[in-house]
Amino acid sequence: MSSCASTIRCNLTRKVNTPLTFSRLSTPIGELVLTASDAALTGVYFPTSRRGPAPTHQAGWIQATTGPAAEVLARARQQLEEYFARSRTTFELPLEALGSAFEHRVWNALRTIPYGTTTSYGALAKLLGDKMATRAVGLANGKNPIPIIVPCHRVVGANGELTGFGGGLRAKRWLLEHEGSLLELGG
Repeated sequence: MSSCASTIRCNLTRKVNTPLTFSRLSTPIGELVLTASDAALTGVYFPTSRRGPAPTHQAGWIQATTGPAAEVLARARQQLEEYFARSRTTFELPLEALGSAFEHRVWNALRTIPYGTTTSYGALAKLLGDKMATRAVGLANGKNPIPIIVPCHRVVGANGELTGFGGGLRAKRWLLEHEGSLLELGG
């Protein structure tokens, strides 16, 4: 798989002896914790993540300083810094995440939403071929382990309202304002 992966690779198992690595990044929306395997970015955690706290204090997790995972995390930090500085609108990182086939379809569809635009859960369900799957799309969107890079913040309610977001609605509003897409929402 190239370093500029176009899809999120499914990681169903993890080697027992592979260290689990993380790095921290200060941003305008708070400190983010990034996690990675030796091959790809595996997570982005907000200070108030719905998925629970970042794994930084769990057994087996180490702060990356050298090696392949540290290189993945350094690239992710650099690209996120460029995003927050408004000099990057897309990400070119290898990604892997644990999830169902449907969740992966949703997460890969999220990556097609252009910077500065939004879509609705219903429109995303229709894009995936099942306009009745709006709720399932919303649930998969909420399980996205790599927010910002996989831009789940660009999905809003049918009438343009800001709906749930793992980093909180303040962070979602900030990200959409940062990208200039709140003008579309009338916000």
